[in-house]
Amino acid sequence: MERVYIGLGSNLAEPLRQLQAALAAIAELPHSQLVTTSSFYASDPLGPPDQPRYVNAVAALDTELAPLELLDALQRIEQEQGRVRKAERWGPRTLDLDILLFGNRLLSEERLTVPHYHMHARAFVLYPLAEIAPTDLQLPDGRRLEQLLAACPFEGLERLVTP
Repeated sequence: MERVYIGLGSNLAEPLRQLQAALAAIAELPHSQLVTTSSFYASDPLGPPDQPRYVNAVAALDTELAPLELLDALQRIEQEQGRVRKAERWGPRTLDLDILLFGNRLLSEERLTVPHYHMHARAFVLYPLAEIAPTDLQLPDGRRLEQLLAACPFEGLERLVTP
């Protein structure tokens, strides 16, 4: 089993319900166990400003699935919850599930980059991750979570609820 951290986000079709349904689906993944989930956070959108705020969280999952198997499973969950992939980057969506960290692996494949390529600059990823990760978490590339947090202010975030 490897510990995987998954970022969740939604800003369409009742985002709180979308994240709760996604967590229920993640908990049902084969050869995997959902360990814990952060609080939910409201955040300003990264992309076009004329879209609703996002609801974000991070989940910890222990899994025996290979990285691309997990990616395929997460993308199926997105599709089942109405995700439509469009050319517009960072546009509104019913559900976004991102593999942030996969054990201590460094992955750079066509479909998957781990650690997630821009997590270091995203407060809506780092602060929920810090809630559930070990306080001394070190990313596979050597960066420490506490250093990333220090460089990424808690701006535009609002803690909502604990699932």
